[in-house]
Amino acid sequence: MKFAAFVQKLKNYRAVVISAGLFTALVFAMPLSKPWFASWFPQLDQPLYDRESFFELTIAHIKLAGVSSAIAVITGVGLGIAVTRKSGREFEQLVSAGSAIGQTFPPAAVLAIVVPMVGFGFWPALVALILYGLLPIIENTISGLKNINPDILESAEGMGMTSWQRLWQVELPLASPAILAGIRVSVMINIGTAAIGSTVGAKSLGTPIIAGLVSHNPAYVIQGAILTALLAVLVDKIFEELIGQDRVI
Repeated sequence: MKFAAFVQKLKNYRAVVISAGLFTALVFAMPLSKPWFASWFPQLDQPLYDRESFFELTIAHIKLAGVSSAIAVITGVGLGIAVTRKSGREFEQLVSAGSAIGQTFPPAAVLAIVVPMVGFGFWPALVALILYGLLPIIENTISGLKNINPDILESAEGMGMTSWQRLWQVELPLASPAILAGIRVSVMINIGTAAIGSTVGAKSLGTPIIAGLVSHNPAYVIQGAILTALLAVLVDKIFEELIGQDRVI
């Protein structure tokens, strides 16, 4: 019975399992693809990126996108909750405008501003990704909380719930689909944008892409781009199972 339940669970998460398997296999098998890239690009002296292992680059990319997304989620959801309370409603437009401005800044401009303050490497890329990831989380948190049926809130208040009890037991559970949708968009943005962090020395799957652009080596660009795209697909499939919807735009 336990084995049957395990098999059924695998079937339910088939898309996630397939995506994870394909991504993992490609990460470890990428060094074996050198003959293929050599045949596709015979003009290249070095058709395979080998300055760092693709496993190391993948871990670094996940760390960068994961840490920035976690900070963006905590900050974005916190701000969304704060401006939907009576004491914070006057700041809603300010918070929304601030997060929108942060996302409209080109990543290169953010990196150029932050690098002189914190140096090259992980930290400027982290700051840029946090700024880019805030907008969808804040907007969806505000939207989810504001669109709850007022009758439900009145009923919760009539049951004697405190404002904190109502928030944690009623509002956040009802708003969670919208909040998760915002987090999904934010994380997907961060996975793609994390590659740009390699322009300031942050190790990621963007490292071979940047190296390929600098050295006019399209094979490096393809290798980094394929793994970045597959990682995004894998994470998107995981969120698809969590949210229970086909796509968030």
